[in-house]
Amino acid sequence: MRPVTLEHFLDRIAGVRVLVVGDVMLDAYVAGSASRISPEAPVPVVGVRQRRYVPGGAANVAANIAMLGGRTCLAGVTGVDDSSHRLRAALATAGIDAAGVVEDPVRPTTTKTRITASGQQIVRFDEEDRSPLSEAIEVRLREACVRQLSQAQACVISDYAKGVIGDAFCRWLIEQAQAQNKPVVVDPKSRNLGRYAGATVITPNLKETAAASAIPLEDAADLERAVDALLPRIAPSALLVTRGEDGMSLFAQDRRHHHLPALRNEVADVTGAGDTVVAAVAASLAMGLGLLEAACIANIAAAIAVSHHGTWAVSRDELAQSSAQFDIASMLAVASV
Repeated sequence: MRPVTLEHFLDRIAGVRVLVVGDVMLDAYVAGSASRISPEAPVPVVGVRQRRYVPGGAANVAANIAMLGGRTCLAGVTGVDDSSHRLRAALATAGIDAAGVVEDPVRPTTTKTRITASGQQIVRFDEEDRSPLSEAIEVRLREACVRQLSQAQACVISDYAKGVIGDAFCRWLIEQAQAQNKPVVVDPKSRNLGRYAGATVITPNLKETAAASAIPLEDAADLERAVDALLPRIAPSALLVTRGEDGMSLFAQDRRHHHLPALRNEVADVTGAGDTVVAAVAASLAMGLGLLEAACIANIAAAIAVSHHGTWAVSRDELAQSSAQFDIASMLAVASV
């Protein structure tokens, strides 16, 4: 069997199509400089120099897949507002198929606006409605997912707890993918990881793992206990725990585990790094790679993502340039079992 390399991944990703379903968002950035304090309140006055809008949440997962060279279709819900128009424009620019994005006239487009001065974030404000979808909107979303899933080789559920991914919808989508033998990667926000049971792999971070297991995570032994509690609830799914500066750990149902140390790059901003991990894992599974190989590729992509400020979709060229620095075979060899 041909050894898996980044070149192998990049050679095959053009033939991959992934359905991303979940909480789509618009990430807005307002940047400028602050040289004085407002006379109205003890806050800095920011002289705005730049505004930019990029896909966020589930849309950032889709953007990561597209930037890596894969094809992606996105399904979710927006409002009918300026943020929706900006998001659709950003999706079109990124080459993302947004045919599965449903508009809800009574719901705002989830938008996160970050204000920065001289590179330092001063404040973030969010516009969102976390209430469950109406029955009519969920029906339309399910119809869109059915159409798009038949054309995809893998599915991502990107759950940001903004109301799109309800329990029944989640179980239904996983069953639809299982029936077509298509891998499902879940980025969870619910403490009830059992709602994602049946997915190929679930990817919580340490905070989410602690919340789901109700076990404070102080050391590696605590993580082992948390995983032992969670694996029976999510069977037959595997668990890929992202651990920040400590890398990531993959836990299978047979209790075998593999630890991948973090790759040392300068960390500028961890915003959106989880989306990068999910995108790389899903693209890898879509082309038939194993979970551990997928985790290795995701580990490399995450190292690139956190070296940038703000939400960042890792590009094909960036990953290709990393091939001399990071070797998947070496990563597999040192992963503890």
